[in-house]
Amino acid sequence: MNDMQLKRRAHEELAAYRAEHVPLFNDQPLKFGVFSINSNGSVFMSEPPSSFEVSWPHSLAIAEQVDRMGFELIVPVARWQGFGGTTNWAGENFETLTYAAGLAARTSKVMTFATVHASVVNPVAAAKAITTIDHISNGRAGLNVVMGWNEAEMAMLGVRMREHGDRYKLGAEWLEIVDRLWTETKPFDYDGDYFQLKNLEAAPKPIQMRPVVINAGGSPAGIDFSARYADVNYTVFTTSEQASRYCQSIRATAFNDHGRTLQMVTMVIVVCRDTEGEAKAAYQSIIDHGDWTAAGNFARGLNIQTFGEHLKPEILAKFVAGSGSHAIVGTPEQVVDGLRAVKAAGIDGVFLGLIDYVEELKYFEERVMPLLGQAGLRR
Repeated sequence: MNDMQLKRRAHEELAAYRAEHVPLFNDQPLKFGVFSINSNGSVFMSEPPSSFEVSWPHSLAIAEQVDRMGFELIVPVARWQGFGGTTNWAGENFETLTYAAGLAARTSKVMTFATVHASVVNPVAAAKAITTIDHISNGRAGLNVVMGWNEAEMAMLGVRMREHGDRYKLGAEWLEIVDRLWTETKPFDYDGDYFQLKNLEAAPKPIQMRPVVINAGGSPAGIDFSARYADVNYTVFTTSEQASRYCQSIRATAFNDHGRTLQMVTMVIVVCRDTEGEAKAAYQSIIDHGDWTAAGNFARGLNIQTFGEHLKPEILAKFVAGSGSHAIVGTPEQVVDGLRAVKAAGIDGVFLGLIDYVEELKYFEERVMPLLGQAGLRR
């Protein structure tokens, strides 16, 4: 058996384990989650009327709600500095490792991820932290590993901003160390270009065979990293055709080059009301209350080399109304039609971006979830 065949067999064994034990790999046709509920504004650079706030009781209310609804994942965003403007968007936030641990202790089904900058958190500490969350959650921990693109944040943390491709090379070494600490039982040394570590060991091991890893790489270097190391690739798109081409391409890279399969997730802004007119008015309210200064600062900070053409916004309003994400605006029936198109494009799961999570999740559960079942998108 050659090396590629061995890789595929190992991946198949992991996939079989996950299908039975890991929520994100259940048999739901379309997975659901929430993203960035730990940060002010969540995914909106705007201040429309909403009860959303950065507080532990509010975060817990959202987490317990999506847990009851059977959602598969909660992923907080790792931010260290805001983007100015009237809201200083993303400047008020909870750190993600402790946040994920806290949510893990208060939920029973949903996976709780921590977003970790590979250039900021030591890989030995990260491996131990994710393992701890996995035990707290009884096997529901996940790692969203990011390389860091915001130069101001890296300067704040005293971290040198490396060249784009170099960041992914560092990330590869970082994740290799984490993986080995999760699986190997004997101490080992690591002598790489970025990490030189001695006598590494970690116990206990995670409950999972391997905690789930998400990465948002979309550049050539990012695609190679996700295809080689990640279990889930996060992407943002502007059209279904664009999403379809991207999903096919990165999956082909993962399978042909590394003997692996990838799940694909994306952010979908959902503004759902009883009538299309009400939904459009609510979406327009996001635009009308937009923090255009923060959105401009965010847009100028993005490096197209980092995120790939599939994330480049056509208009600044898409940042205001969802950080550049795809939006579905309309009635429950129209929302289901939109989600059906997202699924058809090759997406396995969506993060719901909602103006008012607590109130709109109740509406989504009552009015949209039954229609998703009828459409074959949820069981």
